[in-house]
Amino acid sequence: MSIQIGEHITLPDFPLLLAPMEDVSDPPFRYVCKKYGADLMYSEFISSEGLIRDAIKSRQKLDFFEYERPFGIQIFGGDEEAMSLSARIIDATNPDLVDINFGCPVKKVVCKGAGAAVLKDVPAMVRLTRAVIKSTRLPVTVKTRLGWDDDSKNIEEVAERLQDEGIGALTIHGRTRSQLYKGDADWTLIARVKNNPRINIPIFGNGDVDSPEKALEYKSRYGVDGIMIGRAAIGYPWIFREIKHFLRTGNYLEAPSLEERIDVIRQHLYRSIEWKGPVLGILEMRRHYSNYLKGIPHIKEVRNQLVQKGNLEEIENILESLRLKAECLRLSYA
Repeated sequence: MSIQIGEHITLPDFPLLLAPMEDVSDPPFRYVCKKYGADLMYSEFISSEGLIRDAIKSRQKLDFFEYERPFGIQIFGGDEEAMSLSARIIDATNPDLVDINFGCPVKKVVCKGAGAAVLKDVPAMVRLTRAVIKSTRLPVTVKTRLGWDDDSKNIEEVAERLQDEGIGALTIHGRTRSQLYKGDADWTLIARVKNNPRINIPIFGNGDVDSPEKALEYKSRYGVDGIMIGRAAIGYPWIFREIKHFLRTGNYLEAPSLEERIDVIRQHLYRSIEWKGPVLGILEMRRHYSNYLKGIPHIKEVRNQLVQKGNLEEIENILESLRLKAECLRLSYA
């Protein structure tokens, strides 16, 4: 059974979504996640006011490739006019959907009355959503949290009111804003939204899914239509492939070999350079190396070398040396 968002977006049964993550979910990162099974992806979140001011960084985040479809562009803001104008700009770039961020807990966003701050003012959230829906021909979805804090978990009201406005799907992160990313995500309220007989749009859950076992457990226990994966995919795009295989067969896939990790690092690196230029492309890859190589024995020295080099040839020499060592070890145990 497929999952439908609007009239034209059809996702597989129990889709896996890649979360929009600031300074992470750029086209090079999305490329490797798509390759290993992400079903729906989003841009990094974009400030509506930055977008209408023609801020260069905001405009660049609108770019995507055809192979990324279905693809959504996510915006945040606290001003109806800015959100409306942003939706029109996005409409012209022709993604598959517009997503509104009502969940970002970061102080610089919240202080502007955007992101998770809107959870304190549900009527404002409704007005912002309505402004976006009226300004685009695309389906509009929302990502949010359980509420502002433990005393104001209003997600059930939020879900009903946003559905009534016409959103096509809702993703719920199982924490409040006051929790930030600490403590365990609470999926029981996500399940209550999903099981509400008034709710008929897809409900996707987000928070703490970092293994195939958890994906199956949350699917079975909470009944959500799909799962959004964020931090667990950083440096490990194979999680999408592993979850899908486990859900389908009940068996685990082997973890990626060191050779495969090196191959994906190279793909990510070259796309980063192509997208951002040689200086920035190499610099911004540094945040990914430790995650790609996490769990590999005696890797610290190599990891330190990778983050210190600013020259592609030097990085290639380190990766090739590592690959040859991995091949020798594999042959010696064959």
